[in-house]
Amino acid sequence: MPSGKTHDAITIFLVAPTFAATWKLTESLPLALIVTAAFLFGGLMFGPDLDTHSKQYTRWSIFCYLWYPYQAFFKHRSRWSHGLIFGTLLRVVYFMGALTILSFLVVFPITFYTGGELPNLMEFFKAWQNVGEYFRADFGEFIFLYVFIGLWLGAASHTLTDIAGSFVKTGRITEFL
Repeated sequence: MPSGKTHDAITIFLVAPTFAATWKLTESLPLALIVTAAFLFGGLMFGPDLDTHSKQYTRWSIFCYLWYPYQAFFKHRSRWSHGLIFGTLLRVVYFMGALTILSFLVVFPITFYTGGELPNLMEFFKAWQNVGEYFRADFGEFIFLYVFIGLWLGAASHTLTDIAGSFVKTGRITEFL
C-alpha cells in the first residue's frame, strides 16, 4: 500500500486539477474553492484510513478520540471504510452523529451548572437545520452537495491509489490498466 506521504503528495498534486475542473464545470470561483477545500480536507483529514491509527487519524490531534468507535466498528480497508460508494457517506453520517453527541456532552454540564433545562433531540435537530439554512443562504441551495463531492473526490483518490498500489505490488498492473 502507498504510504501516508504518498497519499498526501497525490492529494496535493491533484488540488490544482480539481480546482480547474470544478471552475470549468461550474463557472463559479466560490464553488470551485469550496469543492477544492473539501477535496483537500477529504484527502488529508477525512479519508478512508480513519479506520486505523494512521496519519489522517493523528491529524485530528485531541479530537482523534471521536474516531475510536469508527475504528472499532469498521475493519481496515473494508468496503464500508474504503468503498467508493459508501465510504465517504458513512464517514459524513458518523461525523455528524459524533458532533451531535459531542455538542450534547458540552451542553449537559453547562445546563446542569446553570440550572437550565436540557435541550431535547428536536432542538439539536433544529440547530442543525439552522446551520444548513445559513450555509444554503450564503452559498447556494446545493452547497452541501458540492462539499460532499469534494470530500468524495479526496477519499476516492486515496482508495484508487490503494487499488493501484495493490495491483503493482502483486504484479497484476496490466489487469489494472
